[in-house]
Amino acid sequence: MKDLDFTPAVEVKSVVKIYGKRRVVNDVSFTVAQGEIFGLIGPNGAGKTTTIRMMMDIIKPDSGEINILGEHLNEAAKNGIGYLPEERGLYKKITVLHSLVYLASLKGIPAHRAQSRAEELLKRIDMLPHKNKKIEELSRGMGQLIQFLVTIIHDPRLVILDEPFAGLDPVNTELLKEIILELRSQGKAIILSTHRMNEVEVLCDRVLMIDVGRSVLYGKLTEIKTKYRNNSVFVEFDGELGELAGVVDIKDYGQYTELFLDGEATPQQVLKQLVSRGGSLNRFEVSTPSLNEIFIQVAAKKQ
Repeated sequence: MKDLDFTPAVEVKSVVKIYGKRRVVNDVSFTVAQGEIFGLIGPNGAGKTTTIRMMMDIIKPDSGEINILGEHLNEAAKNGIGYLPEERGLYKKITVLHSLVYLASLKGIPAHRAQSRAEELLKRIDMLPHKNKKIEELSRGMGQLIQFLVTIIHDPRLVILDEPFAGLDPVNTELLKEIILELRSQGKAIILSTHRMNEVEVLCDRVLMIDVGRSVLYGKLTEIKTKYRNNSVFVEFDGELGELAGVVDIKDYGQYTELFLDGEATPQQVLKQLVSRGGSLNRFEVSTPSLNEIFIQVAAKKQ
């Protein structure tokens, strides 16, 4: 991954939103840099969508501060944002091309530029032959891709995607992921809110997990996975393992074995011992939990 430009595209500082007696968002703070994909995750009802709506100025925070693209959100700044809401909505009776051109014009794109940009994007997702179909004639997945194109057609600096993979088959999911990575390579800031932890793990540089309105996990994905990993290694070893210094427990899973280390031994020290035994070492892997496992673990602690 290239070095990030840490001039924040988004700054959220101690934001609070209260409905009745419930703090739906409770003192949440984070930044998003240009040129990174930022994962916003959490259980249902955690406050993710409320946080996004405050960033978009759809609802106002009760306290705290939000800066978007270096300033408080105003109408000019909104044209620098592409927002894909969880609740989709396109005009069903007009054509794909007309939809893209019209919605681009609302962001200040001249008609001739909007038309060429729309056709360029439709070609990118192999949907140019469908440009004259009405939205209502599209499958759910095709409609979802068009909604995504609407989000990026005006070349925004900040892209906010709320559950972008919902309704997509595996092929179109991969296509969408490719385009998201292309947007990052262009220096755009991307916020990805999704329940699909495998996609977050593949795409995101940093994540924020919100639970019951509070920030419970925040930072680089690599550092979070290191923090929550089991102190163990997986090995496939043709030979007798015998006793290994620093190994306090062994679990045999048939094709591979998990070695649990004490608090002082390092994986490298165990590897050195195995190599010295002279057997064939076919696998040696430090155990790292998936983001989904970490997600479940952190959420369970808050119950």
